[in-house]
Amino acid sequence: MNIPIHDPVLLRIAALAAEQGKEIYVVGGYVRDALMHRDRTDIDITVVGDALAFANDVAKLFRSKAVVYERFRTAMVPIGDHHVEFVGTRVEDYEPGSRNPIVREGTLEDDLRRRDFTVNAMAASLHPDRLGQVVDLFDGAADVQRRLLRTPLDPIVTMSDDPLRMMRAARFAAQLEFDIQPVVLEAMSSMADRITIVAQERLTDEFLKILATRRPSIGLAVLYETGLMRYVFPEVDRLAGVDLVQDGSREFKHKDVFWHTLKVVDNVSEMSENVWLRFATLMHDVAKPRTKRFVDGHGWTFHGHEDVGARWQEKIFRRMKLPMQHLAYVENMVRLHQRPMMLVDDGVTDSAIRRLAVQAGDAIDDLFMLCRADVTTRNPKRAERYLRNYDVVQAKVKDVLERDQLRAFQSPIRGEEIMELSALGPCRQIGYMKWMIEEAILDGQIANNYDEARAYLLSHLDVWKEEGKSAPFARRG
Repeated sequence: MNIPIHDPVLLRIAALAAEQGKEIYVVGGYVRDALMHRDRTDIDITVVGDALAFANDVAKLFRSKAVVYERFRTAMVPIGDHHVEFVGTRVEDYEPGSRNPIVREGTLEDDLRRRDFTVNAMAASLHPDRLGQVVDLFDGAADVQRRLLRTPLDPIVTMSDDPLRMMRAARFAAQLEFDIQPVVLEAMSSMADRITIVAQERLTDEFLKILATRRPSIGLAVLYETGLMRYVFPEVDRLAGVDLVQDGSREFKHKDVFWHTLKVVDNVSEMSENVWLRFATLMHDVAKPRTKRFVDGHGWTFHGHEDVGARWQEKIFRRMKLPMQHLAYVENMVRLHQRPMMLVDDGVTDSAIRRLAVQAGDAIDDLFMLCRADVTTRNPKRAERYLRNYDVVQAKVKDVLERDQLRAFQSPIRGEEIMELSALGPCRQIGYMKWMIEEAILDGQIANNYDEARAYLLSHLDVWKEEGKSAPFARRG
């Protein structure tokens, strides 16, 4: 069996290896994806012998620079839009509580045997006489056809060696839309707690890759059903379950929030590739278990779950070592996801619409995507009504944004001018005055322009200087 090798980068690397008499193979995902007719720019190459010296030679050939990881005998060379990783054929030994392997030289068979799944344990020769010839010791090509994730060795051994492979199983199941062999799932369930020895950065990287797939629910369901979610993301794990209460002759139950959330994440993933919108969607009902209450004669309520969920995000971001520049966006999406449905009524004021538009800011379209994705009722008439309501609210928001020029909203008068007019230096009174001007615009008392804002400030200047010393106000931005 052969795979086609047409990539100019690979062909030049193959020619260099032939000149030097090196035995090299392209391995792993490149071979798998070639069999699946998928393009790939990340390339893993196994070198029989000194991989680091060969990587440096390749870097010189392409006028690049090798990033070397001496301890693991690996190097990465960026070449245009390619990332080419070189590794010597090796054996990896793990101590029971260790995250990092002890690496020693091995054969090609040793190298393929240590890999996570059979579909990733194939190699294709880059020798000119055998170009593209596949070495498949563990029937990986057949597993590609079967769309099956199976380990080359006993799954307990493979997963114990590097517990991150349990996360990778969930990720590949979602990315490739493959099934996981039942015995592998059993192994993952039996040793789910081993995931706790893996560095948080590695866990988070895999989790975000799951969210970036076409149907994230596939990988998220694997994490939940194997017990991994309990350790990886406990707040999401706690969403699962259905409560049932008998109140007189009536039975009240609320839907399972975990499976509802997965459906909403899939829905939003059909609309947007923005992984942070997907993350916010995963978080939108995260505080429902904490805020859940049963009210006699009414049923289940979750009052304030959106505010509680938004407040949890900073702690979640820090624990999971997520990039903090996305925190404010996620907090805002979680906090506002109920708001549009509250603005459906014909009698809703322009002030309420303005406030939603300003609070959502540039993410207003993302917010409506989340709201529409949250419609998971199986009643088509009800679903149509909800979606039509969102269309109405979004049209109102668009109208107010254009009419009142609220894009990137802030006071038309800058803080420096307020200081000059009030004869005050930087202090909380200046923030209070700026806030009061913005509130007046949002309430429709004055138009969003400089002249009206300045006149309004001057007419209230003395009162606000005094009030601003102690009155509470919400800072924006």
